[in-house]
Amino acid sequence: MKTRIRKTTLAALLVTAAFSTFTALAADDLESESKQAVASFQQKDSGLKTFFDQAAGYAIFPSVGKGGLIVGGAHGNGLVYEKGGITGKASMSQASVGAQIGGQSFSEVIFFENTAALEDFKLGKFEMSAEVSAVAAAEGASQKAKYTQGVAVFTMPKKGLMAQASIGGQKFKFEPTAAGKPGASQGTENPK
Repeated sequence: MKTRIRKTTLAALLVTAAFSTFTALAADDLESESKQAVASFQQKDSGLKTFFDQAAGYAIFPSVGKGGLIVGGAHGNGLVYEKGGITGKASMSQASVGAQIGGQSFSEVIFFENTAALEDFKLGKFEMSAEVSAVAAAEGASQKAKYTQGVAVFTMPKKGLMAQASIGGQKFKFEPTAAGKPGASQGTENPK
């Protein structure tokens, strides 16, 4: 039994490592990929433009890799936008145990309803709970989406197939850029 658990854990870690490597390679041009992801989200659902325009800020993860075989994980890097500019980099990680198999990559955007929710994210006080569910980006989906605990989350599959797609348990790290530090001007344009 212990050997079986070790083999299962090893397989899950290998799948996760493969997707993490894919995500790390994609990080070379994170700003360009973020702009493309924003455009793709808006192309899938034109109503998302309202979220991009009215949110206090948002975190965009253009390529999140996720894999698992009973034990699984996910990782992705992204950018945080506030008042039309990039204020920092973010990383997302997730570990899970349970009924799951496969691997996939997807894009994710987290909209912050107000500055309090955005500040919680930036201070590391934010963790995706089970009560928050992601909405799959599709035309018209944003019309029914609502903020929960100050956030609204949309995902869009890219590659692969996985029989499990929860976002609960995601943890985030925020690192401010020079423009995101107090007193700095924000010179990077919003990718809308």
